[in-house]
Amino acid sequence: MTAVEKLLGETARADAQRNVRRLVAAAREAVAEVGVDVTAHEIARRAGVGIGTFYRRLPSREALLQAVVEDTVYEIVELARDALRDPDPWHGFCTFAAEFVQLRAMSCGINEALGTDCALSLDTPLEQLREQIRLLVERCQESGAMRDDVPWQDVPFVLTSVMTGDRTIGLTAADDQWRRNLRIVLAGLRGQQVHTSE
Repeated sequence: MTAVEKLLGETARADAQRNVRRLVAAAREAVAEVGVDVTAHEIARRAGVGIGTFYRRLPSREALLQAVVEDTVYEIVELARDALRDPDPWHGFCTFAAEFVQLRAMSCGINEALGTDCALSLDTPLEQLREQIRLLVERCQESGAMRDDVPWQDVPFVLTSVMTGDRTIGLTAADDQWRRNLRIVLAGLRGQQVHTSE
C-alpha cells in the first residue's frame, strides 16, 4: 500500500475521499511547481477546497507532502527496477537515466527532496533508490557497456549535473538542453563495447 493509499484509507466516506484525491493531485502539482515548502493554503486553493476541509481530511500538511513525495521516489525506484529487466543493460540504464533526469528537471520538489536535506523522512525509499542505481551501474559495467573506472556513487551526481540554468556566459539554454547534456554524459560513461540499441 502506498503512502497516498494509506491517507485515502483513513477516509471512509466517498465525498471525503474525493476531497482527499483532489488535495493529493493539487499537492503533486504544487510540489512540482513550488517545491516542498508549499503551504497548506496553496494546496487547498489549487484543489478548490477550503483550508478547513484540508485539515478535516488530512492529519497535516507535512503528512500530505510526505505521502506525495515518498510515493514519487518509490515510482523512481520502480523505473530503475524496470530498467534492470531490460535485456540490454545499456539500453535499460539509458532509459532510466532519461526518466530520472526528466523528473528532476520538471519537478522542483522532487529535485529538492533528492538533492537536499529536506524535512521529509525519505531514508527508506532513498536507500532503495541507491541500491537500484548501484545494480544498474554494476550490470552495465559487467557487460562492458559502461566504463569500469566510474564508481556507482558518482553516477547520480553525473546524471544530476546535466540540469542547467536558463542562461550561462550570455547563452540561452535550449528547451531540450538537459537532453543534449545527457547525451554527452552518456557518451562519456559508455564503455568500449559497441551496442546497437540505445
